[in-house]
Amino acid sequence: MAAAVVVRKFIVASMFMWMAPIAILYAFNHNLFPGSVHLSPHSQTLLSGFLAVISVNMVIAFYIYTAMKEPSDKHEPDPAFLAEAKASVVQLTPEQNEETSESREKIE
Repeated sequence: MAAAVVVRKFIVASMFMWMAPIAILYAFNHNLFPGSVHLSPHSQTLLSGFLAVISVNMVIAFYIYTAMKEPSDKHEPDPAFLAEAKASVVQLTPEQNEETSESREKIE
């Protein structure tokens, strides 16, 4: 259930990261913003690009804000992952350590 909510938030944020800048660029190219008719084509391009970048940054900031607002007490590490990580750390035996030190000396 929690993973579905996270995936949904990610998909919505991703859609807005694509739609907002494209909508801004479209609106400027088709003179849908009031006052954009009086701008030169060069100024329109610069302003629309700047606002498109700002819109993406605002979507990213909002996504980070919603991620930080999630309660952190319900997130616990996966026990299977922890057991596997501990086993991989303990896996080295003293015999292997001697072999690795000998191979280091050979390399040097």
